[in-house]
Formats: sequence, structure tokens, C-alpha cells
Amino acid sequence: MNDKLLPLRQQIDAIDAQILDLLSQRGRLAQEVGHVKAETDAPVFRPEREAQVLRGVAERNGGPLKDHDLQTIFREVMSACRALEKRVTVAYLGPAGTFSEQAVYQQFGSAVEGLPCASIDEVFRATEAGTADFGVVPVENSSEGAVNRTLDLMLATTTIISGEVSIPVHHSLMSKSGSMDGITTICAHSQALAQCQVWLNLHHPGIARRAVASNAEAAVMASRDPSVAAIASEMAGEQYALGVVQAHIQDDPHNRTRFVVIGQHATTPSGKDRTSLVLAVPNRAGAVYNLLAPLATHGVSMSRFESRPARTGNWEYYFYVDVEGHRVDEPVARALHDLQDNAAFFKLLGSYPVGL
Repeated sequence: MNDKLLPLRQQIDAIDAQILDLLSQRGRLAQEVGHVKAETDAPVFRPEREAQVLRGVAERNGGPLKDHDLQTIFREVMSACRALEKRVTVAYLGPAGTFSEQAVYQQFGSAVEGLPCASIDEVFRATEAGTADFGVVPVENSSEGAVNRTLDLMLATTTIISGEVSIPVHHSLMSKSGSMDGITTICAHSQALAQCQVWLNLHHPGIARRAVASNAEAAVMASRDPSVAAIASEMAGEQYALGVVQAHIQDDPHNRTRFVVIGQHATTPSGKDRTSLVLAVPNRAGAVYNLLAPLATHGVSMSRFESRPARTGNWEYYFYVDVEGHRVDEPVARALHDLQDNAAFFKLLGSYPVGL
């Protein structure tokens, strides 16, 4: 057996040496890119460029490694090289162990400085103030719909959406002891409680539920109080030394949450993009139909439509719309021009690469 393995291992060692040499070359080129960007004040993180690289990896992959695995490797390579230019700071809903933190690393790789914030409001504030280079905020869940606080904050923010990332959300029920003995309260973010309510009603209908700022905050509480159980990710459970009572208790086994990246820099087209905007119309018959007509006229596909009360007391609404394509693409540009003419309120939130 050793006679057969030895030459294979020697080939692997030789290939690893080549990979290491090539990574060093890439790192030196990244440093040169950093010098050029510093002269022009260009942003270090270009989501459109990284999206193109990762799509190219999948397109050129001849196997046997899976596309996702190769993209993970290349994302970490880009993250490490980007850190040679500058280590970016990314704000997210904390504390450590939240799905928001997981979304940060899935989008940026691990060579970043995470900035945990106590609320979604604080993520926006840190990004607007420049304390963080970027922020990552949840915008919608596949089973519970829009994250309303994020939508409301989008109205007034000066930041621009520059990326998106979607992650599977698997909730686990955990406690300090790993059992439900002595548990009087189950804590989690309100969205997580909603995503698990059928399972909770079936298995623990008599235990009080309490909404807290984040699932990781619930995990912190459970680590300190043996009467509290938390709904959170298993990553949070490991972070705060909790035992798993039951894994994967979300009602929808395919539960996912979509996050957007907010920052100060607009992106250029990547070849596969999405544009988000907010609209409002006068309160009259046919107004919404007439407002959206330019999308059909110019052949632009709408992938999302959400409404939120304008809070004026007059039953008026803001409409959050996602369309396929970048704002500078000719059909999208013409449609946006006509939409702006028809709308009583128009705000472009950003154009950005579609998440992998």
C-alpha cells in the first residue's frame, strides 16, 4: 500500500508547491493593485469583480471538485489577497454567532474585521458614519417574508446596496444542559420564533416565548441562565457552549434568508445583476398599474414587489421593487427613467451582482 501511495503523495506535494508559489504571485499582484487603488481612491472591495471571478470558476470547472467548493476556496483566496490591500470592516447584527455573521463570511471570506452591532439600526449607523466599510443586513426570509425594519431604514439611508447573499437558515433549540429540564422560557429573534412556531406549538406549547434582539443574544442568555432555552444556529451554540436539544426545528426545511450588503460605493455591471428601488404613487385608481407599466414596455423583469405603510395616516404605501439587470443596462435605464416620471416618490437603492 505504501509503495502505491508514496508516488501519489509526492505528486500532491509538488502540486501544492506550485499552488503556494502561484498564491504568492497573486498576493504580490494584489499589493500592486492596492497601490493603484490608493492613488485613485478606489474601493478595495469590488463585488462585481469578485462575482465575475467566482462565476468564471464554476464555468471553467472540469471536476471532480464541486463548483461550490471551488468557489469557497477562491473566495478565501480573494479575501486574503484583499486584506493585503486593506482589511475591510463589516458591520452585522450581533453578537458573534448570528446568521448575519455567517452571511458576512460567505460574502467577504474570513479575512475581514467583523463589527457586531446590537441592532439593524446600528449596522446602518456604523456604515453611514464610516465606522464600518460595509454592513450586512437581512432583507427577506423565504418563509416569513420581508424584514420590515431593514425596509424602513432603506428609505432614509445614504448607503447603497452593493451586493446580496442568501444562506440556508437551520434553527436549533439549545440550552445550557442540553435538555428542557427546568426551562421556563424560549428566547430567539422574532423572525426565528415565527419560523419555528409550528414545531414549538407541537412540542413545547406550554413554555413562554420571548423575542430578543438576535438569536445569538438568545444563546448568550441561555449560556447564563439554566431556565432559558435559545433558538439559534449550531455555530452560536458552539460559541456559547450550549447543548443541542433538537436540531433543525424550522418549519420549512428549505428555509433561507437573503441579506444585502450596504456601503458607500456604487457597483459597475457584472453581467448578471439586480436593481432595487423604492416607489410611491398618488392614491388613485390604476396608479400602481400605470407606475409599473414601463417595466413591461421595456422588457424588464420584476423579481420582487413588497409594500410598506408610509406612516402618514392616509393609507399610503411605499413599494419596494427588485428588477433584473443593472441600472446602466439600456432597457433598465429607460424603464427607470419612465418610472421616475410616473412616481410620486422614487429612490434607487442600488444595482449589484446577483448572489451565487
